Amino acid sequence: MYNDRLKNGFVEEAIPKDLNLVNEINKLKEEKNALIMAHYYQKNEIQDIADFVGDSLALAWEASKTNANIILLSGVLFMGETAKILSPDKKVLVPDMNAGCSLADSCPEDAFRQFIQKYPDHIVITYVNTSAEVKALSDIVVTSTNAVKIINSIPKDQKIIFGPDRNLGNYLQSISGRDMVLWDGACHVHEKFSVEKIAALKESHPEALVLAHPECKKPVLTIADFIGSTASLLKYTQTSSAKEFIVATESGILHQMQIASNDKLFIAAPPSDSSCGCNDCEFMRLNTLEKIYLALKYEQPEVEVEENIRLKAKKPILKMFELSGELLNK
Repeated sequence: MYNDRLKNGFVEEAIPKDLNLVNEINKLKEEKNALIMAHYYQKNEIQDIADFVGDSLALAWEASKTNANIILLSGVLFMGETAKILSPDKKVLVPDMNAGCSLADSCPEDAFRQFIQKYPDHIVITYVNTSAEVKALSDIVVTSTNAVKIINSIPKDQKIIFGPDRNLGNYLQSISGRDMVLWDGACHVHEKFSVEKIAALKESHPEALVLAHPECKKPVLTIADFIGSTASLLKYTQTSSAKEFIVATESGILHQMQIASNDKLFIAAPPSDSSCGCNDCEFMRLNTLEKIYLALKYEQPEVEVEENIRLKAKKPILKMFELSGELLNK
């Protein structure tokens, strides 16, 4: 429909400084029957213009239920792929193709294929934070919310490979009691949280509860008052009677926490290698209102997934829905 204007993984074009981006984005959404899906880790201004804010799989699932012609997935690339896997009839856009994921990138398809070939009698369970190609090699895809339930549903004598996150895998082993073969991958954001700095924050905020994502290292999980997925952490802050929280996950979620509970204090747990008080994912932060505007205007960059890969990758996602009972009844 448009000439290819992609240069460095995103559409580049000078935008007038006086252009009201929010108004223009809303106009384009209406003209093109488009929806914006934003991950919890996006910048505040992107979350505020989104039609739906959520975890990666929830975004893809909500997109599949709409009659929109275009889905703009503001997150990282594997999330756009997951949306395309579940919505092949829709045009799926991402603002910047460079918005990758350190966890997904830590598990390349060819190396993972060779890895699982060493364990032919194992079932392959992968975290949703993976490429379409790795999903296509999997038997079941899981999220941090439903992983324990799904692992517990598998017969005890069935051997399991879990990838790509070793921290989440270790946590799941400790909860389920299963001895799994783990792929050695990790999220660079969740790896950086400092127990010492969290302890220092506790000294100045003794009433604060520590909340942690299971992608964090074991020492951080050990001191946490609650461990859960991003959506679970958000829900916990809404139902807890506590008034202060130290949150060990990407700091973008604090925006939704503050919106839902404006009478509570949310403190981003700091990383170990920086004097900054927060821990941001630089890939998530590549997305901007400017890039969203241009992506909708020119309908680029578009996410494509080869049909044979898409069909193979869809099967373990549907298997997850079957075993967890999630979303299908909604």
